[in-house]
Amino acid sequence: MLEKWTRFVIRNRFKAVGLWVVLTLFGLTAALNLDQHLTTSLTIPNSGSASAEALLATGFNENTEGTLTVLLNFKNATPTEITELESKVEGASKVIPDSRISFQRAIGGVLITNISTPFDLNEASKYTEVLRDKLSESGLSKAQVTGPPAIKSDVTPVMASDLHRGELIAIFFALVILILILGLSFTVLIPFIVAIAVIGTALGTIYLIALNFMMVLYIPNIVALIGLGLAVDYSLLIQHRFRSELKVNSSVDQAVIETMRTAGRTVVLSGFIVTGGLACLLLMPIPFVRSLGVAGALVPLISIACALTLQPALLSYFGRKGSTPRKFHGIWERERGANSLITRVTKLVIKKPKLVFLTSTFTLLIAATPMLSLSLTPSSMSAIPKNLESAAALNWAAEKAGAGSITPIAIIMDLGSSGAALSNESKSARIALANSISANPEVFTVAGGEKLPYIDATGRYLRILVISKSEFGSPQTQALVKEIREKYLPESGFPKTVPIFVGGAAAQGVDLIEKLKSTLPLIILFALLFAFFLLARTFKSIVLPLKAIVLNLLSTSVSYAAIVLVFKYGVGSTLLNTHQVEEIEAWVLIFIFAILFGLTMDYEVFLLSRMKEAIDLGATNEHAIEESLAKTIGVITAAAAVMFVAVMGLASGHFAGLQELGIGLAVGVAIDATIIRTFLLPSTMVLLGRWNWWLPKLFTSQR
Repeated sequence: MLEKWTRFVIRNRFKAVGLWVVLTLFGLTAALNLDQHLTTSLTIPNSGSASAEALLATGFNENTEGTLTVLLNFKNATPTEITELESKVEGASKVIPDSRISFQRAIGGVLITNISTPFDLNEASKYTEVLRDKLSESGLSKAQVTGPPAIKSDVTPVMASDLHRGELIAIFFALVILILILGLSFTVLIPFIVAIAVIGTALGTIYLIALNFMMVLYIPNIVALIGLGLAVDYSLLIQHRFRSELKVNSSVDQAVIETMRTAGRTVVLSGFIVTGGLACLLLMPIPFVRSLGVAGALVPLISIACALTLQPALLSYFGRKGSTPRKFHGIWERERGANSLITRVTKLVIKKPKLVFLTSTFTLLIAATPMLSLSLTPSSMSAIPKNLESAAALNWAAEKAGAGSITPIAIIMDLGSSGAALSNESKSARIALANSISANPEVFTVAGGEKLPYIDATGRYLRILVISKSEFGSPQTQALVKEIREKYLPESGFPKTVPIFVGGAAAQGVDLIEKLKSTLPLIILFALLFAFFLLARTFKSIVLPLKAIVLNLLSTSVSYAAIVLVFKYGVGSTLLNTHQVEEIEAWVLIFIFAILFGLTMDYEVFLLSRMKEAIDLGATNEHAIEESLAKTIGVITAAAAVMFVAVMGLASGHFAGLQELGIGLAVGVAIDATIIRTFLLPSTMVLLGRWNWWLPKLFTSQR
């Protein structure tokens, strides 16, 4: 099948290259306008916070994610002067159409004003600079604007700058690695051509999707850097095999065909495993996570398409002359004698498999222990660049009025009829509820009243705002949200039939964590089963897939532990210039599992494919291990090195979530390509012997 397809591609190589040029140009052009369609929304469909948002939109024509906050330091102002400042802020807020003041209070020498809008996050963010200019015109040049829309407006250019810097770092080191491996030849350019095609096409596809579905702000950074690593990995594997085939085939096209029959098949299998791991995120009923799954799954799928079309076309174009190194031939061309490092390591593994197995396993288990102190947060507003106005305002608000002042918890209820919120019974119940919540030591203040913004114009909808002392993603605020839902509201004086919901960013965060905890085990199980059956079918063994899954979980655990060490305990934080936070962003761990699951399976497939080829040709188990390590450990190490520098581009940025993702993936890839693939996997292969290829009769009879 692949042979026929490759012949077809070679015959139509000009059209194949032309098609990818068109797709890439479209994608890169579309990517210029992608940011304005991306969001950081944590909305969870059918959750309590989503119901609160629906009531907020219906009763007050507002959107939590579209709320801007203005902070103004008034120092020793008199009550009259404070009233004048309030009027100026309110007047400036009118520059935003259909906006209203939902909260305004002087606390600790700071005037805090929340400006609610009917717009979503992306639309509201467009008014950030407009509001800042209007405040300055009104004589309030020292006022600071923050809140979700302002943060989105401020961080978008910083993320773009981080992406460009990360790409330059990754491309430079990837080029160095490829030259060391491939030598000085024109085909060094092929991996980068393939990577540009993959990234451009992926971003263009995501742009089309983002026009109708929610996509996360982090996506361009993730797609560009992971896409670079994955595309170069696959291209490198194919070129490695192509160099070998050129030595035994006089025809370049025949060498391409043989390469795609072997290495191409491996890339397809690896790509589908990566896709399967990331596609599992689509099963999670959280738009934020699903968008990461969509974007992540597109990268390996497009990488497969490039590997099957663009890569063979380019190899055919460059031919033998373009693939021949000049002056510097690369380390692949060096002879591997009896004293080479790879040979010595292989002999050690084969000679003392028990010692190697126990030492490697013990090392990984010890390295994974910090994971036991892992704690999660839905997100963190404090872990953004301090020099941004929105970030500086957050820190200022946290010092003066509590970190929760920017993202208050909103209790919203529908009392069923006009004027019901103004009745004596509702007033008494509201005051009693506010007083009971105020007594909670985690509460900074509770705001309510008998007119807008606390009661709508019809008197049907009622809102109470609760400001926590901690930021919205902290364990303290998460506990407060749960206490409001489970204790204060059931004990309130409002009728049991009245729909009461808790909303705001803090409540969205709680719903996100709860939904992740309830659905993640099923997602992991699905991913493991998908990989198990795919590997079992390919290698005709159930032992190898089970072993691959266990080794993958080991590398993932070490990856999580590294994140805890760096970000929670600050180990190497100064050197790496990363944030130090108490909790890790939950989405990071899920995405790391999905992508690392696929990437580490890549290296597993690279190694086992060569081993299976040797076994099929009659080699003994030990000889097959020795041969597969000799032929693949170099390309695995090189591929892992490229992926390492690519994902470290994420860690070089300014945002905690992307830093956590970069460090976690980098450590996971490094551990997998060294300890696991070089020592642990081969030692288990030696110990199990013929049992490596055991397939029960039940499976045999079904084939």
